[in-house]
Amino acid sequence: MLCGYLELKLSWEMFQKAPDTLSEAERIRLSEIAERQHRIEQRILATPMAANVVVPAATLSTRIDEIHKRYPDKACFTRELQGIGLEVADLESAIARDLRVEAVLDKVASVTPPVTAVDAEIYYRLHPEAFDRPEARRLRHILITFNNPKEEEAARKILENLRSTAGNREKFAEAALRHSQCPTAMEGGVLGVVKRNQLYPALEPTAFSLKAGEVSAVLASPMGLHILRCDEIFESGKLAFELVRERIIERLTDKRRRETQRDWIKSLEKAAG
Repeated sequence: MLCGYLELKLSWEMFQKAPDTLSEAERIRLSEIAERQHRIEQRILATPMAANVVVPAATLSTRIDEIHKRYPDKACFTRELQGIGLEVADLESAIARDLRVEAVLDKVASVTPPVTAVDAEIYYRLHPEAFDRPEARRLRHILITFNNPKEEEAARKILENLRSTAGNREKFAEAALRHSQCPTAMEGGVLGVVKRNQLYPALEPTAFSLKAGEVSAVLASPMGLHILRCDEIFESGKLAFELVRERIIERLTDKRRRETQRDWIKSLEKAAG
């Protein structure tokens, strides 16, 4: 039963699909990992640290709901359970067990030494390449599609007119809302912060040659005709430590917690022989 649940869980985590859709090679890999993880969990739950762990009913209910949402309907979910030999009650019991394991590992990780700002700065200085910021632009656009040459000509005239009348950010946003046939029209044509190689090749050279506040000439892409507006320019360079300090601390904290948990599990395996 427990390995059946583990296979269900790991199938989604490893392959993002249900167990009955896996290839033979994926099934073999999944089975091996599920069996190993089951043995590890047995050792974890046999420790004194697990003795007083209680899973709140609300936490269990939330986890079950998350699993339900992976399936289009209840019948599909029930068929999946039957396929791996699980009843709903079995599933709930297995999930409660899974949550107890997670709770124990959280307790183990709670003794991990905190990451300091000094630790973060050392990491920042030793890994400068991780904080290089590529050149980027904050862009908006207006898109008009067409199906024939006549519509193309009309679209071009509209966009040419908008180029001269919708220069500032507010007017461009209003024009996008009225005229753009892209879903971004509802947000004033906002494309967001765009890096190189994220736009159609026909648009990128112009997008990255615009000055802040400048509107492009009419451009053609496979989607239709566009005009682009550059709201802001982000030059390439190294992100300042102050901007990434909290992110580094969070990353190093997660890493240290995983290492603490891994070392503790290894000690259990060593003790078991």
